[in-house]
Amino acid sequence: MAGRGTRGLTRAVLIILLLPGSLEECGHISLPIPIVRLGDPITASCTVSRNCNHQGLKPQIQWKLGAELQPGGKQQGLPDGTQTSTITLPHLNHTQAFLSCCLYWGDSLQILDQAELRAGYPPAIPDNLTCLMNLTTNSLTCQWEPGPETHLPTNFTLKSFRSRDNCQTQEDAIPDCVPEGGQSRCSIPRKHLLLYQNMGVWVQAENALGTSVSAQLCLEPMDVVKLEPPRLWALDPRQEPSPPQPGCLWLGWEPWKQSLYVEQKCELRHQPRLGEASWVLVEPLPSKTLEYELCGLLPATVYTLQMRCTRWPLPGYWSNWSPSLELRTTEQAPNVRLDVWWQQRQLDPRIVDVQLFWKPVPLKEAGGQSQGYLVSRSPSGQPGPDPPLCNTTELSCSFHLPRGVREVALVAYNTAGTSSPTPVVFWESTGPAVVGLHATAPDAHSLWVGWEPPSPLPQAYVIEWGLGPPRPSSTNRTWRMERNGSITGVLLRENIRPFQLYEITVTPLYQAAVGPSQHVYTYSQETAPLRAPELHLRHIGKTWAQLEWVPKPPELGRSPFTHYTIFWTNAQNQAFSTLLNASSSGFVLHGLEPASLYHVHLMAVSRAGTTNSTGLTLMTLALEQSELHTLLGLSGFLLLLIGLCGTAWVCCSPRKNPLWPSVPDPAHSSLGSWVPTIMAEETFQLPSLRDPGMPPITKVMVLEEEEKKPGPWDSSDSSEFCGLPTLVQAYVLQGDPRAALPLQPQPHTSDQVLYGQVLGSPTCPGPGSYLRCDSTQPLLEGLTPSPKSYENLWFHASPLGSPVPSAPSQGEDCVFGPLLDFPLLQGLRVHGVEGAGGF
Repeated sequence: MAGRGTRGLTRAVLIILLLPGSLEECGHISLPIPIVRLGDPITASCTVSRNCNHQGLKPQIQWKLGAELQPGGKQQGLPDGTQTSTITLPHLNHTQAFLSCCLYWGDSLQILDQAELRAGYPPAIPDNLTCLMNLTTNSLTCQWEPGPETHLPTNFTLKSFRSRDNCQTQEDAIPDCVPEGGQSRCSIPRKHLLLYQNMGVWVQAENALGTSVSAQLCLEPMDVVKLEPPRLWALDPRQEPSPPQPGCLWLGWEPWKQSLYVEQKCELRHQPRLGEASWVLVEPLPSKTLEYELCGLLPATVYTLQMRCTRWPLPGYWSNWSPSLELRTTEQAPNVRLDVWWQQRQLDPRIVDVQLFWKPVPLKEAGGQSQGYLVSRSPSGQPGPDPPLCNTTELSCSFHLPRGVREVALVAYNTAGTSSPTPVVFWESTGPAVVGLHATAPDAHSLWVGWEPPSPLPQAYVIEWGLGPPRPSSTNRTWRMERNGSITGVLLRENIRPFQLYEITVTPLYQAAVGPSQHVYTYSQETAPLRAPELHLRHIGKTWAQLEWVPKPPELGRSPFTHYTIFWTNAQNQAFSTLLNASSSGFVLHGLEPASLYHVHLMAVSRAGTTNSTGLTLMTLALEQSELHTLLGLSGFLLLLIGLCGTAWVCCSPRKNPLWPSVPDPAHSSLGSWVPTIMAEETFQLPSLRDPGMPPITKVMVLEEEEKKPGPWDSSDSSEFCGLPTLVQAYVLQGDPRAALPLQPQPHTSDQVLYGQVLGSPTCPGPGSYLRCDSTQPLLEGLTPSPKSYENLWFHASPLGSPVPSAPSQGEDCVFGPLLDFPLLQGLRVHGVEGAGGF
């Protein structure tokens, strides 16, 4: 029998069945080991006789596993001319495959021999062995779980023996029980059993790979007996000494005949036929009376009942549940509270028309079902000498009463009796009414009604609702009673349809009075307005247009507008829009182009959606001829003014001019307060500045001339310095120039930097001169490179006493020249030389 594999065990093996090959019986496959484990290597050899070589060449033996060629065959020739090829398959992962030995015969590959390979698992240990003694078939039936698939034929055998102790010793062997093919159970006939003697039972599984044995089960056949279920039926209540109580059932049962002499206990379960209620278990039931009264059920309800039994107090198994039995419980008088509401209408001075409404509220789950309702003038609710005012199965009725009658009684009834009467008193409307009544629609199928409770607080509220005008209907109105007088609102969900207008009425109920009814109208769900306000053009200009519209008044069932959006588009399909609040009734479009066409429309937005107005097409006014001339003239004047301003700025800007490079202004430099140190190479000799041998000049400045006494250094011979300006004479030093004390500059000239020193004095005639220097000494004590020759003044050294100046040359340091020869000194401001003609 085909088995299943093992649970954790195993080594797979391969069974190889040799098939007769055949190309003139010249090839044969041999396997040294016919059984291999799954996944393990297998070795096979193929011998080809010499008569298979029809071409006279050495035959090349090929191997195939299934349809795939297998490399790795080692071929060798034997002395008798036969060829042998041996192949080793490293892993056999197929549960069934064909290994073929092949030879090329002409252009085709011919199979010489073929072997079938089968792999599988050894049998697993059978598990979960159980046995039941079936008194119906009078046999011991055992079943087990065979375990995983083995992929090999596996035989299961149920073995057993009888024993007088706890199955420690084997007394008498019982014939093996072999199950039918594919099954995992087997039955031992009654003739091989002793019902009250222990016996050992186990299962043995065997296939080509090995054998496994289950755990041994020691049992007594009667200890594992399973009874058949009993048979249920209903008892006739009329034959019982007392009729069944409401919500009770009488039933009986009969045990299975084969178990009449077996002590047993039974269980009963029941379930209502309608709904999704679960089973309710009742245990234990007496086994000798065979009758039972089941109570605590719902009245007038159909129940499904089932029963099962087991051997008791000795061990045994529960029987299956019996076939279902359906019974209906007896009726019970209604046990309900009736919430009542009424409406009165005066027909004439003596007759009042009353419309009475009620709702039954069960006081407990086991209350009886109401089959009808009676309205009578009797306080007990029972029909008296007068006929009842109403006898109906509905939840409302209308009747006439004399004007002075203030009370009637309402009862519910069924076949088992009537409920307690509910008095209905028609109180006068003398209590206070609710205030602040309002209603909203949370969704399309509900309404929320709220109010402010009056003072004093009522005992209850009656809320009525139904479709409002133009389709009011009192017969389709729904109502409910709220017995909590302190509540301030209620959610209505019953009979609410979307997009409908509802009229809601709230009436407070007091101890001995009712309050006036208050009404409110609301829609269950509002829709968007049908249309938006119509746009009108009020005024239009060349670049603007004034629009206006008349806002729509609120409509019942229509959601009010929350805001507006105006859209306008020009001829080039450029769209513009603006957002306005709901209180707006007009808007002015600015920034329009003259003589242009625009399309305008208004979109009104509400909570329920959007609505568009009809479109409006307008054209702005065109510009006049005089306006065009004025615009062109203004444009030209502006362009001319901009050009003149730019030209004046370029020409008159003294410092920054974009048309030529910026040259530093010596008169506005921060070097005016600089006093250089006395350097050896800067001294010169007197008396003549043009003399190559003149002493060096330490500092030359233009100072205001003032009268002062001659100093000690010019008292020796002043005639030889007459040729020099007075200011220069004051700075001529003889001997070591470092021993002289230079004069300090005047305060009002300390902010000037003199790249060149101008020499001149009103006491000495002649034009003003300047000294220009080419020395490499910079003006500041920094490490910056020396300035250009036109940016600093250096003096040429000439010997003292030379009346005639020498010609300029490359070797000279300083050169005298006219002041106007140096263009940067033309704007030089000179102090104290007002009489100098050279300036």
